[in-house]
Amino acid sequence: MFSAPRISDRDIIAARGEKQPVDPWQPYAYLVEPEHTAAGLVEDVATLFLTNRECPFHCLMCDLWKNTLDTRVPIGAIPAQLDFALQRLPAAQHIKLYNSANFFDPQSIPREDWPAIAERVRSFKTVIVENHPRLCTDDCRIFRDLIGTQLEVALGLETIHPEVLPRLNKQMTTDDFESAVARLRGWNIATRAFILLRPPYLTEEEGIEWACRSIDFAFDSGVNCASVIPVRDGNGIMEQLAAAGLYSPPSLRALEEVLEYGLKRNRGRVFVDLWDAERFATCPECGPQRRARLRRMNLSQVSEPQLTCQNCG
Repeated sequence: MFSAPRISDRDIIAARGEKQPVDPWQPYAYLVEPEHTAAGLVEDVATLFLTNRECPFHCLMCDLWKNTLDTRVPIGAIPAQLDFALQRLPAAQHIKLYNSANFFDPQSIPREDWPAIAERVRSFKTVIVENHPRLCTDDCRIFRDLIGTQLEVALGLETIHPEVLPRLNKQMTTDDFESAVARLRGWNIATRAFILLRPPYLTEEEGIEWACRSIDFAFDSGVNCASVIPVRDGNGIMEQLAAAGLYSPPSLRALEEVLEYGLKRNRGRVFVDLWDAERFATCPECGPQRRARLRRMNLSQVSEPQLTCQNCG
């Protein structure tokens, strides 16, 4: 399987559909949801999905490009997006600024806007941004000082599988990830890892195994939190891989098994991404109950007894 050639930027981009129309002066989505925080409390987190320029890294599994622009937003647009969302959302204790790219890429978030952004977020207990491990420069420390509150950087580890990671076109190594976490920890910046469940080229059982191994690697590296994301299709190239027998989505059982593993290891917070999770359920009888169980475990960080189902066994 791993004798197949790697898929290039050109092929990944060529397989895409059309982008969604977005407004540079408004976030393309925003919401408030509860999360189990580092303090051991369940508190509300405002998540703003900021509109900005497309990420320069064209990862094989990514579909975040759908809500991005082809050029950098004007100076002042990102603070305006924060104002737009925060005026419409209920109060929250923490904030995520997710921008479908890398917060510390100056072509994504203009550095000129940092003071205005800091003014709007410094009242939150935690400010969480996403960034590529290779872009964790001294800018992270400078922005931390500007906001004057706890900064957390979410980094895509994806998988530590030695053959799959290079084929994701992420243009990073596990050494890059370890170095980024160590640098951020030295600046008292918290970190969380994004980990993929069943990326292309892996079977269901291999997907579970390597997600669990990646969780351990992330905590060995020093992250504070791990978020497991089931790999979905929908970006064009994933459909091509599925047609070639090189990708299948994970099951809800796989999500359950990986979350149970992470929680029982008790090395830090572990979450599973439940957006659109109904697509991974094969049984209509127990699917809603299983998703509800995963949601409770996300919030409690305690594993619950497994469910049994008369319909699917």
